[in-house]
Amino acid sequence: MSKKSGSLLSAGLSLSFFTLCSRILGLVREMTKAAFLGTSKYADAFGIAFMIPNLLRRLFAENAISVAFIPTFKGLLEESESIEGRQTIREFLSATLTLITFLTTCVVLLGILITPFIVKIFLDSGDSALIAETTVLTRIMFPYLVVISIAAFFQGILNGVKIFSPSGFTPVLFNSVVIAATYILTPLLINHFAAGSDGVIDSELKARMAARAMSIGVISGGCVQALFQLPFVLKTGWTFHFTTLKKAFSNSGTRRVMKLIVPTIIGMAAYQLNDVVSTALAGKAGTGIVSSLQYSLRLQELILGIFAVSIGTVILPDLSGLAKKELWEDFNSMLIQASKIMALISIPVTFFSLICGTEIISLVYKSKRFTDESVQLTLYAFRWHIAGLFFIALNRIISPAFYAQGNTKSPTIAGIFGFAVNIALAFAVVTLRNDGTGSGIALALSIASFANTAALFIFLRKNKNLNVKAVTLGTVLYALKLVLLSIAASVPVYFVRKALLPVFENHGRLIGFGIPLFICAVLFAAAGIILLVITKDEIVKVIINKLRRR
Repeated sequence: MSKKSGSLLSAGLSLSFFTLCSRILGLVREMTKAAFLGTSKYADAFGIAFMIPNLLRRLFAENAISVAFIPTFKGLLEESESIEGRQTIREFLSATLTLITFLTTCVVLLGILITPFIVKIFLDSGDSALIAETTVLTRIMFPYLVVISIAAFFQGILNGVKIFSPSGFTPVLFNSVVIAATYILTPLLINHFAAGSDGVIDSELKARMAARAMSIGVISGGCVQALFQLPFVLKTGWTFHFTTLKKAFSNSGTRRVMKLIVPTIIGMAAYQLNDVVSTALAGKAGTGIVSSLQYSLRLQELILGIFAVSIGTVILPDLSGLAKKELWEDFNSMLIQASKIMALISIPVTFFSLICGTEIISLVYKSKRFTDESVQLTLYAFRWHIAGLFFIALNRIISPAFYAQGNTKSPTIAGIFGFAVNIALAFAVVTLRNDGTGSGIALALSIASFANTAALFIFLRKNKNLNVKAVTLGTVLYALKLVLLSIAASVPVYFVRKALLPVFENHGRLIGFGIPLFICAVLFAAAGIILLVITKDEIVKVIINKLRRR
């Protein structure tokens, strides 16, 4: 292995480790939120308030850096042999920093001004106190857009010169700051506001102050993300400063960035609007539905982050290489194998989660304000979210197959189709049959994920070099086999679970839910492995052979 390959592998492993840490701490952040806010109306308020600047971050900051800034910066680096070339890069960096700061500040000031009108889209206008508190939380967190955009700019510079670890570590810092701020600031805020209300401290005041503490944690965490990366950026030798708006808008580099980013915003907007519309519908469906959906999705995202994202990222370079060499038979085989690996992991996880969902949610979230009612409300959403896990995971495999061929249009159209299905179904459920839970909205998302997957397979047929029938049939038949095996493995777990829960129920959260869950997981895994070995599963053989080679 060459020194360059070794360093890239090391960087990749380091980034993967930080990503996993970030996912785990993200879950801990949600556990903290569950402990302080539960599924109260203030949990909904915080969820909505954080979603608004976070949506703009995903849409503009992340999109601009990955799609437009990094390619432009790398292009300029390749031309920076001369002193003039290095000066051009410095001017580009200064112009970009100025443009990012100016535009995001304008958006934040406008957003803070019209916040009362924005939050009314997501909440029942009859609860004026909740709208007022959501407005406060949104205004606290809106400046997060500015600092996180600057942090994304720093990340772009570092990634452009192949430095990944500092940026990979910043989400870990962010989640840590939010968690710490919640625990440290909540009692201080409670005491401060209680002093002004005759010392009365009730559960509502505690929840309100906890939501404000978390909000302060968000803006503080964003600042830490930016400041942490700055020394590493300066260490690269690239300097920058604020310049005039005229120079910022007229710089050839920033103009190229603007041209690259505008078309991609349309596709990204369709995907991100899923969150906006679903949250708006959930906010009007009842108290606690917004937060229960978010708790459920965080569990699903953790599962996806552990395997789906990693597998999708790993196979993209291999698929790209095979497509470039036009080795379509190998391309086909890799696609089928990757799809089957996704099925092998996601389908059993789905069945186990359906059986032990109550224990999973209780073990992770149940404490203080996260009551039995909160567990049940989250379970309604989780059962339907987890039902779509296989399709969401499969999308992470099929989409790279298009990107490997230089086709970004088909996944975008499939994403827009999935968005339309999700919104139509969610609106129909909330309007026609609002049962006071988020189950209908969660089901709509899972059906939309299936629609997205189906559209991707249909678009895949346009490539005449691929045997799409073999990919589709192979994936479907293998998935059906795993459904049958998972049902068989679930039967003993179902009965053992019922026997175990009464034995441990009065021994606290960790023992009461953790031990039965662990025993059930071991039993389910053992039964599943035995069934796979008996049926001489092909993918298990491939995995064993690869492990032996290492």
